[in-house]
Amino acid sequence: MSVNPTDRVVPTSALVRARAGIFGIFGINGFLLAMWVVHIPSIEHRVGISHSTLGSLLLLLAVGAIAGMQLSGPLADRYGSRRMVILAGSGLAFATLGPGFATNTWQLGAALVVFGFANGALDVSMNSQAVEAEQLYRRPIMAAFHGMFSVGGVLGSVIGFGTLALDLPPYVTLSIASAIGLLAVWLCSRPLLPHVDVHAETASTTGKTHGRFSARVLALGTLAFVLMLAEGVANDWSALQVKEDLGVSNAVAALSFGAFSAMMTVCRFTADRISAAVGPVAVVRYGALLSSIGMLTVVVSGWLPLTLLGWALFGAGLSGCIPQIFTTAGNLGSGSAGTNMSRVVGMGYIGFLAGPATIGWVTTLVPLTTAMLIPFACVLVAAACAGVVRRDSPTAYRPHS
Repeated sequence: MSVNPTDRVVPTSALVRARAGIFGIFGINGFLLAMWVVHIPSIEHRVGISHSTLGSLLLLLAVGAIAGMQLSGPLADRYGSRRMVILAGSGLAFATLGPGFATNTWQLGAALVVFGFANGALDVSMNSQAVEAEQLYRRPIMAAFHGMFSVGGVLGSVIGFGTLALDLPPYVTLSIASAIGLLAVWLCSRPLLPHVDVHAETASTTGKTHGRFSARVLALGTLAFVLMLAEGVANDWSALQVKEDLGVSNAVAALSFGAFSAMMTVCRFTADRISAAVGPVAVVRYGALLSSIGMLTVVVSGWLPLTLLGWALFGAGLSGCIPQIFTTAGNLGSGSAGTNMSRVVGMGYIGFLAGPATIGWVTTLVPLTTAMLIPFACVLVAAACAGVVRRDSPTAYRPHS
């Protein structure tokens, strides 16, 4: 469903400020997450644990994140996404301190559970707030929020690497990041949209689906699962694939992830315009097909520039897909937008975690590059199932009042 330009509204100054606040929340989420990620090696060394122990502790982070997602959705429905953004965002800023001060395995494990819980809760609540803003804008704006998350991640990575180069202890850097996060959440949450039961009417007519894991939610969650599985593979395996397949150095191999993430970030800021012009189904279908071309290029290429182009196309195609799924989940008109969002985001997150692990298992049977046929198959499935994101609900874009 494309958007008729004549149906657009002129946003009020309050709505513009709310959108800016949501941008900031997405950005600080990406920033705090990146600050943890770049300090993983140094924290692992400080605590004195093995790679296998760290892997187990990261599973605790994932469990915490999924729990936070499932709890925050219903709470956002009941009390409003703005309140949940404030609570979860502040919690994530505080939780950033935990890994930096951990000195043993138990402390780090507890810190990661709390960090994961807060991050999962913020993920759902900020996306719920973004859906509410998009409803009032009456045109696609979701993908740009996800682009801002990527920008925050890049900024956090650059700052983190810089502080590591200066040999600053992780607890110092993460303490500063925590203070920045608290200040940013306080500033950015002030103009956020207040709680309004935007699905009150539809809730009374669709009460039978309220609180249930409906077929539509399951379909959207499955689509998010396969797409985020593919994204997780790119995050964790792209550099190693290039290194093993082409025999290049670690520094050169890292260009593959750079190409993937850079194109995903840039294209997220253009995906909203494309969605407004051609509709969400086309964005997912042709984006997934573009990703399949990119991954097929990676699999068959034996030349570094062509391989890097393949990873770039893979990122470009994926860039606009997940925002379309989240927006559709928030516009199902069931009176439980936050709950629907939490379920879809949770299933996607499971896919994001399952992808890298699946590739690791498969590489015991086939070469790593051959294993890349798994994300190739995933994006083809997504292209075939793109119709799931069609928005035929009258609540897809609410009149601005």
